[in-house]
Amino acid sequence: MPTTVLNMSRPLGHSELLQRYVQIRDFSRRLAAPLTPEDCGIQSMADASPTRWHLAHTTWFFETFVLKSSAGYRPLDARYEAMFNSYYNTVGQQFPRERRGQISRPGLTETLDYRAYVDRCMMDCFSAEAFSESQLACIELGLNHEQQHQELILTDIKHVLFGNPLFPAYGLPADENTATRCGDDVLRPLDWSSSAGGIVDIGWDRIDGFAFDNESPRHQALIPPFRIATRCVTNGEYMEFIDDSGYQRSEFWLSMGWNQVQLAGWEGPLYWIRQDGQWLQFTLAGLLPLDPAEPVCHVSYFEADAFARWAGKRLPTEFEWESEAVKSLQANPLIRGSPVRFADQILACQNTLHPQVERVGDSPTMLGNVWQWTSSQYGAYPGYQAAAGALGEYNGKFMCNQFVLRGGSCATSSSHIRAAYRNFFPPEARWQFSGLRLAW
Repeated sequence: MPTTVLNMSRPLGHSELLQRYVQIRDFSRRLAAPLTPEDCGIQSMADASPTRWHLAHTTWFFETFVLKSSAGYRPLDARYEAMFNSYYNTVGQQFPRERRGQISRPGLTETLDYRAYVDRCMMDCFSAEAFSESQLACIELGLNHEQQHQELILTDIKHVLFGNPLFPAYGLPADENTATRCGDDVLRPLDWSSSAGGIVDIGWDRIDGFAFDNESPRHQALIPPFRIATRCVTNGEYMEFIDDSGYQRSEFWLSMGWNQVQLAGWEGPLYWIRQDGQWLQFTLAGLLPLDPAEPVCHVSYFEADAFARWAGKRLPTEFEWESEAVKSLQANPLIRGSPVRFADQILACQNTLHPQVERVGDSPTMLGNVWQWTSSQYGAYPGYQAAAGALGEYNGKFMCNQFVLRGGSCATSSSHIRAAYRNFFPPEARWQFSGLRLAW
């Protein structure tokens, strides 16, 4: 497999990759376990997909790019090739994305049977150590691809449940899992980290075991001196923007953003509901009072940019963000473990999958909690070249009309994030756990 598709500092062997395969595939099933079959079939908008489709598509990936190149493999159902193909034109026909919710069959049971069938075939090849080096590399890509869809399972089902007037909980209902609201004495004060800037190395450093192709080639970037906030913007700070008529004052908004506000009738972040003069927030635990100390999330790039202008600051570039993230990880290499900010850690604590308050005493970190919008448009690094073939479509063809987000969120697994990781969405998107960190 060309290195432009997959970056790895050290290829994983059969036994190590088998362990990761079992863990990650099982985690997808764990995420779907609280849902009913009816939940798993709903598509609430064109940008989201049913849970059942995510479970099938990630299975399709291993079948299409790994097993079909193995001798003697026979698909469970050849029709699945087109049904669960997402956007790979090189593979062939795809079922229209916006109509995935219209697929009632295969049902959830049949979808899980499909996963089990492919898993058994994968296990047979693992046991016989029958995978080639290129297949092993593709499996590693497929596992990271599945972790991306695990995030989408959570963000998409949250959008589905929000559309239900009962506001049902994905996990523990709100009255059994209501977090203690935090006062100002618990929230870490907003401070600024200063950087002298200069010429810095950007991109995958070949130390992390895996990186996507859009994180390379590593290159140098010139960054002027800057300051960046030591924590993300909170709900309380964002409420000040709303109370100051932020959504009614065009001077803070980009033209396209202002048009979106008018067209969609935005008055606050997605999942905020004003009731009896107070703000409530829909979470995966149901409808809860808004905690001013929590990081604001489910805001679009347009909203993040408008808030920054209102605050007299700006969004960081992705190069500023990455240089500061590398610095914080060097200062505290155990930052992934404490405080708890990632999906696997949060579920292990039986807590709600929701951004956590950045508390006094917590080690400062740039990673986790909410994806952070940057001012950088998503494009290729100098020297980037998409690989030939279907897997070359993974990232390269989306480098247009998107903005870069960094850092991961409470829906991201801790093993799936690094300082160089580049997420990307169009500027109006806000159903992801997206927030912001200020710079100037």
